Formats: sequence, C-alpha cells, structure tokens
Amino acid sequence: QVQLVESGGGLAQAGGSLRLSCAASGRTFSGYAMGWFRQAPGKEREFVAALTWDGRSTYYSDSVKGRFTISRDNANNTVDLQMNNLKPEDTAVYYCAARWSTYTVYYTSYKYWGQGTQVTVSS
Repeated sequence: QVQLVESGGGLAQAGGSLRLSCAASGRTFSGYAMGWFRQAPGKEREFVAALTWDGRSTYYSDSVKGRFTISRDNANNTVDLQMNNLKPEDTAVYYCAARWSTYTVYYTSYKYWGQGTQVTVSS
C-alpha cells in the first residue's frame, strides 16, 4: 500500500509559477514510477507528466512540455511538479499517482492516487 498526499496548489496569474509536491508513505517508494494527472470540471482526467523509479526518464504531455518539470527525491519519498509559464487552461485538480515499475500515460493503469490539489490560473 502506498499513501500519497499532494500539496502546493493554489491561485496563480497567467505566466506565473507554482510547485506541487507529493509526499508518499507506505511501501518502498523507490520501486514505483510516478505520474501527475489533472482533471478540469467536465473533462476527463488527463496525463501531465511521469518519471521512472530512478528519475532518469521523464515524459510530458505536449500541452505542458517545456513549461513543467517533474522530479523526485527517493530519499525523502517525494515527487514534485514545477509549473512555469502557467496558462488559464492549466486550471484543474492535480493528482499524483504511483504505479509499480514503469510509467504509462493511462490513468487507469495507476494503482495509488492522492486526493488532489486545486490549481487555478487567472488570465
């Protein structure tokens, strides 16, 4: 069992930055690939970014590539999402998720989820 708790959401202006953090507890964190997903009202949950258990390989959706950076600290059981140059269309609830072994872009393949943190970007 892995427990995930997100923090760092809030309100930002377009062009601004926010940093989300996900704290993990439970089973061996370093064995899990981690992903960030988001869900806007009335829309399906969508992939944002993911990285391998060792952080050496990362992957981003086209909509955030070049603006967001995912990273992890296995010593402290955290995974972060640095979001720069935010846009109003980034407004959503952001979730971190864990999946044993490798990452995918499909949210249905992630077993563990946090409760989500709201990010609102004003224009």
